[in-house]
Amino acid sequence: MNKNATFRLMLLFLLLVRLSLSTQGQQQSAEVLTLDQATELALRGNRLVLNSQLAVEKVEDQLAATRTLRYPAFNLYALGSQQLAALNFTFDQGVFGTYPGIGPVPATQTVIGTPVRPTAIIVGSVSQPLTQQYRIRLNLDQLKLGKSVANEELRQQRQSTISDVKKLYYGILQSQSALRSNEQSVQLYRELDRVTAEHVAIQTALRSQSLEVKAKLAQEEYEGLDLRNELASQKEQLNNLLGRDIRTTFEVSPVPEPTTFEVDLVAAQNRALEQRPEIKEAQLKLQQSDIDRRIKKAELIPDVSLGLNYVSPRNYSDFVPRNFATAGVILSWDIFDWGKRNHELDGKRRSTEQAKNGLIETQNRVLIEVNTKFRKLQQAKELLRVARLSQEVAREKLRVAQNKYQLQAVLLSDVLQMQTGVIETDHQYQQALLALWNARADFEKALGEDE
Repeated sequence: MNKNATFRLMLLFLLLVRLSLSTQGQQQSAEVLTLDQATELALRGNRLVLNSQLAVEKVEDQLAATRTLRYPAFNLYALGSQQLAALNFTFDQGVFGTYPGIGPVPATQTVIGTPVRPTAIIVGSVSQPLTQQYRIRLNLDQLKLGKSVANEELRQQRQSTISDVKKLYYGILQSQSALRSNEQSVQLYRELDRVTAEHVAIQTALRSQSLEVKAKLAQEEYEGLDLRNELASQKEQLNNLLGRDIRTTFEVSPVPEPTTFEVDLVAAQNRALEQRPEIKEAQLKLQQSDIDRRIKKAELIPDVSLGLNYVSPRNYSDFVPRNFATAGVILSWDIFDWGKRNHELDGKRRSTEQAKNGLIETQNRVLIEVNTKFRKLQQAKELLRVARLSQEVAREKLRVAQNKYQLQAVLLSDVLQMQTGVIETDHQYQQALLALWNARADFEKALGEDE
């Protein structure tokens, strides 16, 4: 074997080893973020998840506030005013009767009044709802269902966040794989450019061949820049998704080879119908619609309450009693409303029918999504098998080319081209592997998995 050829192969090998070590050194200098750590951080810090949690807590506050309507209501009303005219009470002679030995009471026409001066009226009341308790209970049931809906929306947001984290995580790994492949290709094309230039110098290669290599080298360098920019954007997006400073530096951990797993489509469909938060939310909204109709119907019941009232006029004449206190039953009933409630009740019934249709539509949409993700998962598994076979083919071609080069049957440029093919198939295999994990994550989300 030619000594120069052997030296070049050794140089190329050392170059690739150096490139690999430098890449690993860069990765070790920053925080290594695993996928489990990323999902845990997102569930704790993602702002959309936190807002969904706050929405649940807001419904709990509404529940607590509505429960207070069951208890007596205490009201205080005070009116302080300046009299604009005297308040006079006129009593005619004998208005209270005529009595033996006394005569008429009063004996003459008598005027009792309050002069023009500041006065006040203080009114206090206590009322305990009775018939309203039924409607209050229905409203509490409505709010409890609303809390369940908010919890399902929180589950859905958590699932979406986990899915987004996985997609971005796998996307970063894909970009890193592409960047490593690009960096190796750039180094190989630089070596190929140098070898081609030597052949042009000794007139064993055409100048057009050298220009073609230079053009490919320039294209690879441009693609490398594009990949670095895309990788930086993906890391910023993941940091934002995790709820932390987008400038936080980190590296991701490679995903393992997938274990063999088989999925039964019918079982997956049934599981999705049981677990998907969208279906549970639609079921809860159907129950809410029915309770809403019952609340509207309960408005036909008169409002009956126990009441205690206290009135205290201040700074009036002594004739006006200083205190009034009453206890009794308060009745409020809107007897005739021109059919308003009946029309509103019909509208509530139609809303219930809409909720039923929405539930069926949601179930069908979920089944379609499960079927689609299942098919894509099957395709991803096949693509990984194809990529693995292509990888084996490229490695075998490189082995044959290296053997021929030792026998000086092929040029070094041919060996470098085969090496480039190996790099490309390795990259394609990594892309197929990550695509499989992506498809699996999508399928798990379609099933309604919480983790």
